[in-house]
Amino acid sequence: MTESQPRKISVEGAGEVSGLLLHPEDARWLMLLAHGAGAGMRHLFMERLANELAAVKIATLRYQFPYMEQRRGRPDSPAILTATVAAALLAARENAPDLPLLAGGKSMGGRMTSQAAAQDLLRGVRGLVFFGFPLHPPNKPGTKRADHLAQVPSPMLFLQGTRDTLADLKLLEPILKNLGRRAKLHVIESADHGFHVLKRSGKTDASVLTELARTAAAWAEEII
Repeated sequence: MTESQPRKISVEGAGEVSGLLLHPEDARWLMLLAHGAGAGMRHLFMERLANELAAVKIATLRYQFPYMEQRRGRPDSPAILTATVAAALLAARENAPDLPLLAGGKSMGGRMTSQAAAQDLLRGVRGLVFFGFPLHPPNKPGTKRADHLAQVPSPMLFLQGTRDTLADLKLLEPILKNLGRRAKLHVIESADHGFHVLKRSGKTDASVLTELARTAAAWAEEII
């Protein structure tokens, strides 16, 4: 497996953040991969996901949000978060100019990516991939966080677990239906927000990571 290469990304108004580029030789895509609110780009889930994506020919550029880079506990303002996503896009174009681009992330990282897309900050990105879209706070059902999705021009893939307390599927499914062909939902039985599965499901956490990557790769080929 190719090793991740460190990168530095300059974010307007927030200084410099770290990135990790994992670029297999046979890559067909490059995905901007943003971390969730509580853990950075080196979290085990992010590392394993990047490796699984590399195995299905998707290169990844993981990156830190400024608050995580500076080891502050509270996430940055939405403006800084979306500016970071946009900065990562510029870095991706510099590092792999010949690869078509995807963008997304885990939980908050995915939501900030979709907000950046809705603000027209991700021109040229072919599609967005959400690894657990956080529709609402834990066990507090609501849909306000999805209001901006109607302004996202790109195709979107939602990878969601049935035990995800941040995304009631009964609320998410009609939202995606209203988005029409732009949105696709892939449900993983018994997975929670971190994509941990129950033993009785017959799956393992490792097999779920493989499923996430393979589903994303197959979907990417569909939207070319």
